[in-house]
Amino acid sequence: MWSSLNDWLWDEKFWLPPNVSWAQLEDRDGLVFPHPRDTLMAVPLALALVVVRFTFERFVGLPLSRWLGVRNQNRRPATPNATLEKHFLMKGRKPTESQMNLLATQCGLTLRQTQCWFRRRRNQDRPCLTKKFCEASWRFAFYLCCFISGTMVLYHESWLWTPDTCWENYPHQPLKPGLQHWYIMELSFYVSLLMTLPFDTKRKDFREQVIHHFVTIILISFSYSLNLLRIGSLVLLLHDSSDYLLEASKLFNYTHWRRLCDTLFIIFSLVFFYTRLVLFPTQILYTTYYESIANLGPFFGYYFLNILLVILQLLHVFWSYLILRMIYSFIKKGQMEKDVRSDVEELDSSDGEAAEECPQMKNGAAQRPGAAPTDGPRSRAASRMANGHTPAT
Repeated sequence: MWSSLNDWLWDEKFWLPPNVSWAQLEDRDGLVFPHPRDTLMAVPLALALVVVRFTFERFVGLPLSRWLGVRNQNRRPATPNATLEKHFLMKGRKPTESQMNLLATQCGLTLRQTQCWFRRRRNQDRPCLTKKFCEASWRFAFYLCCFISGTMVLYHESWLWTPDTCWENYPHQPLKPGLQHWYIMELSFYVSLLMTLPFDTKRKDFREQVIHHFVTIILISFSYSLNLLRIGSLVLLLHDSSDYLLEASKLFNYTHWRRLCDTLFIIFSLVFFYTRLVLFPTQILYTTYYESIANLGPFFGYYFLNILLVILQLLHVFWSYLILRMIYSFIKKGQMEKDVRSDVEELDSSDGEAAEECPQMKNGAAQRPGAAPTDGPRSRAASRMANGHTPAT
């Protein structure tokens, strides 16, 4: 049964151009061709990359963050409360107003104290700044290495400069060792990202990230198996050309080097828009849709490839929208705001009234909710006015 399923799945009439068989792509006369089974190497390599990543973050990223002065924000832990904790874990992190009132009554707390507890509890689950720095440092190092190595592999290849040559003598194109190693390493990296996604910093585009990783893994595996490495290598290099700039911008954002962060982000945005919104559709999508079948005729693999590339382009448009929002904020305020995909750290009081929402002990007694603070210039001025004094003008 498994053999029949495997034969059906890899039926050459699905994946290969007309009049081409898998037998024609077997190694012969010193020529090596890619085989679908080669992609299985990505699984153990991905596990090895996970180990390398955590080692890198522990012994390189973390010390580097301390050396650059990255400091985690002090967070007050939520007071242990079984009722509120059960609701937080089972029913939701952000209760409605009616649920808040009911929980406050059950726990003998005021509404503001209950709201404060949920804000502090949500903050406990948010990743600290050093964790974000370590993750970004690993991705920066890997993307930069991949971009440099990919450039070295492809620089002397004709299809880097004229994409239509990707289809010369396709699919009878021998596999070069350097291209194979770079390609499998890229596949392993995206598999490792998918493995660690549940443990990484979750952003608002989490679903889009999952879709992106799945599409990328399928696209790399599919293109390797069908000997579409030429066009696949262009897609990978085009993505790597901007990814390391984004991670570098994040690193300097976490270290509060604002001017350098803003400069890198603007450079990243320009590279991203040019590569993803100009080069990708006009060079990659054009050649895969029109030039790829000029001498072959359409087949199922042709449609499958273009569907995956279109999904990738839709994700490019979505992320371009997020980048434009950040650029608009930069132009409006003169400073780059937080990543719009990031979850915002909540203050103990969203209105700045910490004393009202989270009563603190003062001189051994809890300050009443709603009472004005007893010290500070504003309270002293209020006291003078209450005693009949008016401020000088």
